[in-house]
Amino acid sequence: MSVKVSYQLSDRTLDANSSSQQRQLSVSLSAAEDPTAGAPLNLCLILDHSGSMGGEPLSTVRQAACEVVDRLTPGDRLSIVAFDHRAKVVVANQPVTNPDDIKRKILALRAEGGTCIDDGIKLGLQELNKGKDGAISQAMILTDGENEHGDNQRCLKMAELAAEVNITLHTLGFGDSWNQDVLERIADAGRGSMLYIPTPQDASIAFQNLLYRVQTVGLTNASLILELCANVRLAELKPVAQVSPEVVELEPTVAGTVVTVRLGDLSVAQPKVLLTNLYLNPRQGEPGSQPNHLKILGLRVRYDHPGRGRQGQETPVQFVEAELVTQHQPTLAAEVQPHLLTLAKYRQTQLAEQKLQAGDPIGAATMLQSAAKTALQLGDQNAATVLQANATRLQTGTALSDAERKQTRMVSKTVLQFPDSQP
Repeated sequence: MSVKVSYQLSDRTLDANSSSQQRQLSVSLSAAEDPTAGAPLNLCLILDHSGSMGGEPLSTVRQAACEVVDRLTPGDRLSIVAFDHRAKVVVANQPVTNPDDIKRKILALRAEGGTCIDDGIKLGLQELNKGKDGAISQAMILTDGENEHGDNQRCLKMAELAAEVNITLHTLGFGDSWNQDVLERIADAGRGSMLYIPTPQDASIAFQNLLYRVQTVGLTNASLILELCANVRLAELKPVAQVSPEVVELEPTVAGTVVTVRLGDLSVAQPKVLLTNLYLNPRQGEPGSQPNHLKILGLRVRYDHPGRGRQGQETPVQFVEAELVTQHQPTLAAEVQPHLLTLAKYRQTQLAEQKLQAGDPIGAATMLQSAAKTALQLGDQNAATVLQANATRLQTGTALSDAERKQTRMVSKTVLQFPDSQP
C-alpha cells in the first residue's frame, strides 16, 4: 500500500511582472487500496455512563456498542472503558474471540455518578497501549455532558500525547448538553473526527459510520512535507487547513524552508484534502522543468504502514510548478474552488460564534447569512438551510438553543460522508 497524492494550484499562471502574488495549493492524500496488506484494528470505546445517560440514552449506546463488537473480526483487538466521575475498565484489551462475553459486559453498564472525561481518556490510552504493535489504534469517546469533575486542558494534553504515539481519538457528542468546543478540540488534537448524536435513535448509525471510517484506515502517522523554494513563503495567519473530510485548522512546523504538517491516518475510502496559503515572488524564482515555468516547492509524504510493519516510509518528491505569463488573466481552478468555499463557510461560522459570545447577535446573524450563501455556492442545501434558519432566529431576537448551536457547528465543519455501499 502506498499513498495517492494529487495537487492543484488555485491559479497555475503567475504574472511575470508582479513581485508578490497569493496562491492556494490544494493537496489530496489517501492510502492506495491493497486488501492484502491491512493491519488489525486496536479499538477502545470510552463511554459516558453518568447519571444523565440513564434510560433510553444509555440503552441505545449499549446496543450501538454491541453492534460494533459484531462488526469486528477475531484478529481485531477491543477494550472498553466506562466513566462517570471516575473511570473503570469494562473490557480489558483483548482479541475479539469471545464477542458474546464482551457484549454481556457492555449490557451490564448502569447509569450513575457525574462526568470526568479525562479519566476516561487516560484509562482508554492505557488499554490501547497494550495492543498497539502492528495495529491501527483508535479511540471513540462518547459523552452527553460537560466535564464537570475533570479538567478540559488535561483532555487536550492527552489528545496531543495520543497523536504523538500514533493513537487517533474521535469524539461523539450525545444529546444537547455536551461542550462542542471541548469535543472538537479533543478530536482535532487527536487527529480524529467529531460526530453529533442528537437523539438516542441516532446512536447506532453514528457508531457504524465512525467504525467504517476507522476500518478503512490503511496508513498511519502521516505527515505532508513541503520544501519551499526561495521565491515562496507561507501566509502568516492560518496558513494551512484541512478541508476534507472535515475542516481543521492545522499548525505546521516550520524549519527554515521545510514545512511539516501532521495528518495522522490516511484512509483508502476518503482522501484528506489540505489547503496551503502561499505568497510567491516570480522575480526571485527558480527555473522550472520547462521554459517560462517557475518551481514553487517540492512535496512528499512520510507515513507508517502498520500492515507491513514499516515506519518512516516516504513518497518520492513531487515538484509543484507555475507558468509565467506577461499578460495575466486570473483564473480560479475548478478543482480548488469547492475547497476554498468549504474553508470560508467554516471560518464565517466561527466568526458568527465569536460575535454571539461577545453579545452581538445581529453581527452573528450577518455572518451566518454569509455562511449560508457560501453553502449554497457549494451546493450544500442542508447546511444552507440550517445556517439561514439560525440567522433568521437571531435577527428576530430569538436565542439559539443548544441543539441549534451544535447543528451550526457540525454543518460548518462538514459531516463525514460514507458510500451507499457501506455495510
